[in-house]
Amino acid sequence: MPTSAPPSNRFERRRAETRRALVRAARQILAETGDTSVSIQAIAERADVGFGSFYNHFDSKAELFETAVVDALEEFGQNFDERLAGIDDPAQLVAAGFRLSARMADSHPELMQVLRRRGLGHVHSDNGLSRRALRDLQVGIASGRFPAPDPTVALSALGGPLLPLVELRFARPEVDGDEAAVHLAEMVLRMLGLPADEAHEVARRPLPDLD
Repeated sequence: MPTSAPPSNRFERRRAETRRALVRAARQILAETGDTSVSIQAIAERADVGFGSFYNHFDSKAELFETAVVDALEEFGQNFDERLAGIDDPAQLVAAGFRLSARMADSHPELMQVLRRRGLGHVHSDNGLSRRALRDLQVGIASGRFPAPDPTVALSALGGPLLPLVELRFARPEVDGDEAAVHLAEMVLRMLGLPADEAHEVARRPLPDLD
């Protein structure tokens, strides 16, 4: 989960851990079934906290589940920051992002199940991967790398194919995820304005060490 500054005293540490436990439980539920109708009692039991603790942190289940989604997407974005830090070309970042997402269905299944179930509503959010993708698109457009008219519209061109790619990884695990991600990345780069031969080459550049 994304990290923040550690609480300064025992009470705050316990309070923070209770909140983290509730968010973890909500993430697990979203990943396993997506059923947000589960009772607060069931959430508290899964989190191993008292029922009354719930309302010390959240006003409603809707707030908790929204927090869990944002938490998962921020972790997703942090993974990209850490693993793709050495790439400067915004076109290569786009392609590597698709390929990394396909691999994370295996390496981070809970995280990617949350994206699969709830990602569409956060394509244009101000957090997680969307914020980072918008940043890269803005750089690409400003530099002329992407002759796209508007970064926000271009973000839809990324989010639209990414979510079906994640769905494909879970619904059809027999399909080669790396190959599918490469072909999809190539199509998206062409959609963003790269010439066909360049899109083909960029989509197949070696990835950083992802182990």
